[in-house]
Amino acid sequence: MSTTDSVGKALGMVIVYAVLLSVVMGVLQWFFTQGLSMLYEVTKLGGVLVLRDYAVYVYIIVLLVLGWLIVNAVAAMFYALLRPRYGVSGAAAVRSLIRILGLGALLAGIAGGVSGGAAGVALGGFIGLVVGFATQQVLGQAVAGMFLLLARPFKIGDLVDIAGESEVRVKDISTMFTQVTRKDGVEVLIPSGMIVGAKIVIRERSKE
Repeated sequence: MSTTDSVGKALGMVIVYAVLLSVVMGVLQWFFTQGLSMLYEVTKLGGVLVLRDYAVYVYIIVLLVLGWLIVNAVAAMFYALLRPRYGVSGAAAVRSLIRILGLGALLAGIAGGVSGGAAGVALGGFIGLVVGFATQQVLGQAVAGMFLLLARPFKIGDLVDIAGESEVRVKDISTMFTQVTRKDGVEVLIPSGMIVGAKIVIRERSKE
């Protein structure tokens, strides 16, 4: 499948999930406001109206499921866009970052929307802040790793000096760590954040 086809398919899924979310939320809104009243008038069962107490939980479940599908579709679209230029590793790093940020935004948005008003804004902001602090280290490493994968200051097979390690051979570059091999054969995992903030010396470029 070509890049254009992959991007088009991912974009199509984003649109489909967004429309599906709008339709489902509209149907649920009608059901819990007017539908239950009509059902009560027909059946005369008082227990039917009790279902309104569970409306908020149904909304949360639907938003979580369809919202996560939308986030995944957006991440897949960026993956398809970036893979031809930056390779599988770089595109996968961006996809993972979008998923993490999307999940945090989804949780904060749901919390704010369910609470409503100023309290909802405050609660959504608080949850977003908590998620941000909880994932600060992970996000920092992920962003640094994404920068390394996209900027490509060195490649696999290069002989480099990085993060206090001298004359090490780059074995693998991932989002969180760069794996290098010392002269004595010992393998070292260097956090991406340490590499971005330090001097990099390229002693020998890989011939591959």
